[in-house]
Amino acid sequence: MAMFERILVICDGNICRSPTVAAMLSKLKPGLSIASAGLIGLEGQDMEPTARDVAQRHGLECGPHIARKLTSEMCRESDLILVMESRQKDRLSKTFPEASGKTFLLTNWNGKHDIPDPYKRGRDAFERIYPMMEAATRAWAEKL
Repeated sequence: MAMFERILVICDGNICRSPTVAAMLSKLKPGLSIASAGLIGLEGQDMEPTARDVAQRHGLECGPHIARKLTSEMCRESDLILVMESRQKDRLSKTFPEASGKTFLLTNWNGKHDIPDPYKRGRDAFERIYPMMEAATRAWAEKL
């Protein structure tokens, strides 16, 4: 696999899944440039408090965060784009066709299943997807 130096992690709002996975990947691969954004992007918002808290309880410090919406420039500047759900991959390929060749599911190496959006679904939803995100991120880290 080619060397991916700049990795972009995508979800919908960029306040739950993508900032968590970006922090996970940064911790596992400190030499890489890892950023996150959202297809809808709740621009300017901090990380969702439950997402941040669940990460902290698992020993993951997420750091400061400002949500942003995905742009074609972000796609162009990335070597690899990771999405949470197959519908996001489809949407990204339609909106930014030039990025479709470098867009993969986060779970590409461990089952290719979707990681559901926990937003507004209560703490259990966040706790349930955390190990899913962690396993998928570790699988990617081994390939990078």
